[in-house]
Amino acid sequence: MSEPLKQDQRWEQIRQRLAQFETRLAGGFAVDAEERDLRLLERTRQWATVVEEEQADGWLEVLSFSISGELYAIESEHVAEVLPLAQYTPLPSTPPYVLGIVNVRGHIVSLLDLRVLFELPISGLSDKNFMVILRNSEMEFALLIDRVLGITRIRQEALQGELANLTGVRAAYLLGVTAEQWTVLDGGRLLGDPNLRVMDED
Repeated sequence: MSEPLKQDQRWEQIRQRLAQFETRLAGGFAVDAEERDLRLLERTRQWATVVEEEQADGWLEVLSFSISGELYAIESEHVAEVLPLAQYTPLPSTPPYVLGIVNVRGHIVSLLDLRVLFELPISGLSDKNFMVILRNSEMEFALLIDRVLGITRIRQEALQGELANLTGVRAAYLLGVTAEQWTVLDGGRLLGDPNLRVMDED
């Protein structure tokens, strides 16, 4: 079997597993906590392997989502989990873009509202909101999003570095813009910004 064919089959297996994950995500993760954790761990390992391969051939794997009717994406290597937003606890004396904190299986994570940070239209929360948990070795927080669109790959060389209508805060966290007008956020910059550190994530 040729190497390209093996690679195509590997990608197809990954797509099938990610499709199964997204189906369960849309259904509210209707599995028990232990099985869910195992599935999330498997997904994380798959992403890590794919990211290494993509970086070598100029591709980026991204999680795409919508916020206030606009399309966004972020490198999947920074994504730890995607979960439905059940409830959150507001925090007093925090910046306006800090929605509050959420309890993720006994672990407290701060929840940021990119609509406020990016000055986007705000229409309130619904029972269909999700949160994307970003994590690295030093920082962790969740981003409020409207809807998960899925996992896809984009070519790094196809990203536009600047757009006239993207200025201020959004430009500061910009990795690039696709031909389809997806705003690709730089997860490394988000996680590395001390201004977004709401509390110690110990």
